[in-house]
Amino acid sequence: MTFSVVARTPDAAFFGIAIASSSPAVAARCAHVRTGAGAVATQNITDPSLGPSILERLASSAAAGEAVTAQEALTAALDATPYAAYRQVLAITRGGAPAVHSGSHALGLVGQAIGAHAAAAGNLLAHTDVPAAMLDAFERSQGHLATRLLAALAAGLAFGGEAGPVHSAGVLVARDVSWPIVDLRIDWSDADPIADLQRLWYLYEPQVDAYVQRAVDPRAAPGFGVPGDP
Repeated sequence: MTFSVVARTPDAAFFGIAIASSSPAVAARCAHVRTGAGAVATQNITDPSLGPSILERLASSAAAGEAVTAQEALTAALDATPYAAYRQVLAITRGGAPAVHSGSHALGLVGQAIGAHAAAAGNLLAHTDVPAAMLDAFERSQGHLATRLLAALAAGLAFGGEAGPVHSAGVLVARDVSWPIVDLRIDWSDADPIADLQRLWYLYEPQVDAYVQRAVDPRAAPGFGVPGDP
């Protein structure tokens, strides 16, 4: 019921995920990022605890100067839970290949594609090669990581997406501050939540750096242009 893409910039300064589903509020349960650690999608029959578990393993290993791979962190998290066969999980960290797990009880047609700096996967897909189309779109795209993630999501939908109608979508991006700099969601739409999400991102994109600067040092931040703004 879901297709998603996790990715990083080549310098691992940014991590992100974009995800879409026929279920409501998919990003609230399935999208996870952590500064300096990576990005995780936890989908299919979802266990939201897997995202924080994987990211904590990646963050802890980085802090200790260890090089735990995305696959090692994903495998360890799944091994600590009883229902790995029902889960589909994507993970990416600072270096090495992304990792994807699709359990034997994943729903419907399942597909995945793994590249150098991104991975895409889905379940209950219209075609098993939807993730390959997503990865190709990501790798051909340019611009902000959120722009590229949404290009991949749109390509997945254009290639058939999932077997049912898509009703929710989200994009989540982290960089060198402790909070996600992009956290945008369309929790339900009867029309086209991916197109709605892209419009929301185009509205938000010009303001992203300003919002970060206001948090880091408001003295150097652009003004709000409202009454009372010094």
